[in-house]
Amino acid sequence: MSGLALSGAENASQLDARDQLRHLRDEFHIPKPPSLQASEASERRSIYLCGNSLGLQPKGTRALLSEELDVWAEQGVYGHHLHPNSRPWIDIDQCVSEETAKIVGAKRPEVAVMGTLTSNLHFLMAAFYRPTELKYKIIIEDKAFPSDYYAIESQVSWHGLDPADAIISISPRQGEYTLDTDDIIKTIQENGESVAMILLPGVQYYTGQLFEMEKITKCAKGHDIIVGWDLAHAVGNVELSLHDWQVDFAVWCSYKYLNSGPGGIAGIFVHESRSKQARLTGWWGHDRASRFKMENNFIAIPGAAGFQHSNPSVMATVCLLGSLRVFAKTTMKALREKSICLTGYLEELLLADRETAKYYKIITPGNPSERGAQLSLLFEGGIMDAVFRKLEIAGIIADKREPDVIRVAPAPLYNSYEDVFMFSRKLQEAIAEVSSAVTVS
Repeated sequence: MSGLALSGAENASQLDARDQLRHLRDEFHIPKPPSLQASEASERRSIYLCGNSLGLQPKGTRALLSEELDVWAEQGVYGHHLHPNSRPWIDIDQCVSEETAKIVGAKRPEVAVMGTLTSNLHFLMAAFYRPTELKYKIIIEDKAFPSDYYAIESQVSWHGLDPADAIISISPRQGEYTLDTDDIIKTIQENGESVAMILLPGVQYYTGQLFEMEKITKCAKGHDIIVGWDLAHAVGNVELSLHDWQVDFAVWCSYKYLNSGPGGIAGIFVHESRSKQARLTGWWGHDRASRFKMENNFIAIPGAAGFQHSNPSVMATVCLLGSLRVFAKTTMKALREKSICLTGYLEELLLADRETAKYYKIITPGNPSERGAQLSLLFEGGIMDAVFRKLEIAGIIADKREPDVIRVAPAPLYNSYEDVFMFSRKLQEAIAEVSSAVTVS
């Protein structure tokens, strides 16, 4: 991948010097290590590899929030229509929809920024999951994120169906950790007559597997199955072409790779061919020109915006805007190219250290086209927690999933090759210390 030997930090420096996106790192605040966060004197910054859980704060976000607080303080309710920065609150969601549409590969009217991920999933399932006597089942993955499973299970039960019968869960093959696309296709083909919907993640949160979304979507739609995707770990991470792939609907959050802040506003995609789908309605989905006539005669905004319910949080929306302004300085193609190199460099470093690597296995696919900006390390011998604590002490901020996985996510917007190199060395040191203590005891 790198074309350089992996023996020293100078190689990471050379890779960083060749990185055409390295300037974007300066757009973000890098937090201090947990052990130093109470100290104002220290300038030391952490190695932050946790963008798959919570993205970093763009430096421009604070100013955007301050501007909105000033408008609120100085203009009160008039901020809805008279805004000194051309962001009237009445249309605040429109200032983020165009860039969001580019990121997910959609036409602008196919995207709405609204709500939260699971609430949006419920709303779109209410619109798209219409079970019949013969076609009522939903295909999911066995290890779906719990919130997705809860939503699906409750929707099935809401329709008076038995989840044990209506939900088809696909599991990895014996001894494997990721799903084989052929197994997904086979499940669709064998159950197509009874399946109403398929809902899978674009990128699996635990393993980091990137699903073959185009291929799976095409197969499902060939069996008259509604196709939905949870893009929580895919949006802002990998290239997406939701419109061209003919996806029916998709949902996502924005606080991971989109860096909108904890609990940030989410988004939906509804393909233009499905824009007239019956749905649960709300005031904010009503035609903008006549919304304030209060006539109780719902006229949907064309496209995904017609699925909106309540006015979005201005503060949450401008937090997303702060990040999208950084995304607008590059392209998803360029970010994906760097991501493949950055994650590939991490993989090279980990595999080259054979002494350390015997304590864990990488359960993320080795093929770059089958993963995003994440490697999941499955530890042997119950040492994961101890290793994770050592990494924290060393200033590494990553993420763990019980009982034995550490997830490492080098985000191309703000992570460097030096970050990746230093992580590999700190991991080596942590494992050496932990394994030595285990051996001695």
